[in-house]
Amino acid sequence: MKAGEVLHGYRIVTEPTNDGGGKCMWAFAERDGHEYFIKRFLEPKLPREGRGSEASRRARLRECALFENRHRTIMDRLRPDMAGAGNLVLATDFFHERATYYKVTERIDTASMIEPHALDARNRRVLLRTLALNLRLLHRLDVVHGDLKPTNVLIHQRALNAFHTAKVIDFDDAYLSGDPPPPDLIAGDSRYGAPEWVRYLRGDAGTGPADLTTSADIFSMGLLTHLYLTGSLPAYDTDDHDSPAEAVDAGVPLRADMRLAPGTRDLIEAMTAAEPERRPTAEALFDAFQDPAMCALDRSAATARTGSSRIRRGLGASDAGTPSTRRPPHTQTPGSTD
Repeated sequence: MKAGEVLHGYRIVTEPTNDGGGKCMWAFAERDGHEYFIKRFLEPKLPREGRGSEASRRARLRECALFENRHRTIMDRLRPDMAGAGNLVLATDFFHERATYYKVTERIDTASMIEPHALDARNRRVLLRTLALNLRLLHRLDVVHGDLKPTNVLIHQRALNAFHTAKVIDFDDAYLSGDPPPPDLIAGDSRYGAPEWVRYLRGDAGTGPADLTTSADIFSMGLLTHLYLTGSLPAYDTDDHDSPAEAVDAGVPLRADMRLAPGTRDLIEAMTAAEPERRPTAEALFDAFQDPAMCALDRSAATARTGSSRIRRGLGASDAGTPSTRRPPHTQTPGSTD
């Protein structure tokens, strides 16, 4: 893929880059007067005739079949023209040229993006409700986003003085609830992953595919809620634990910012519970954020009480989107959409 090249009818109009793309290259493209974002997957690769052993060829074909089936299954469930999908940036095309897979979404203008915690309480409420609404739509279809984090949520404002809304992007790691990719193929960000995702990734015998359900997205949403309201993740012992999920899995609850309303702190605690069955549904979150008090901050209150010099607040908003992933995602300007 290079600038000026035409792939599957899409003319590449920018130089491809790997900036924020992990195992992908991406660029902007045009077709029939419309602008698109196009992603080239660096793996898997379809085997070429006459190369490698027959056993190797069959193994690669199986891997590619699983990869293609998962992407097409999600595309069949999540169609850009379905009701309520206006804030989901979904794939419009998925194809391969020779040995390489490509995926296409619409190009989204992100010029109006700002830090969510800098918004007023009304805008934060609308933002969190639209994000919960997006998850409700996914989860009703039994789809797990699988990589919910700041760089995969675009804060969008359609017009001056309009409310800010949340557009969810990058469904490359999405899967049907209870049916994730194998541990060696699953990807995501360890900072925002759920405890069961961390256990599954490291191959814990007690955690299987059935344990990775829509509740994993709710854990990530709990972290985003705290970040969007306060500008940082909840506090946890960063000396002993590499991520919030690891702390929770070790039996150490996260510490919410004391400026948050008591009900909000309780909600975040429930969303980040170690047991998936204790977490609320996206439907319940949508209803909870109807209360304006849930998004208010008491600026006279102390911030998170640590109780220990080793327990520190989570990273600030400027750091929270920095990927600590097995496969970093990509966002538009300069990263990607889907």
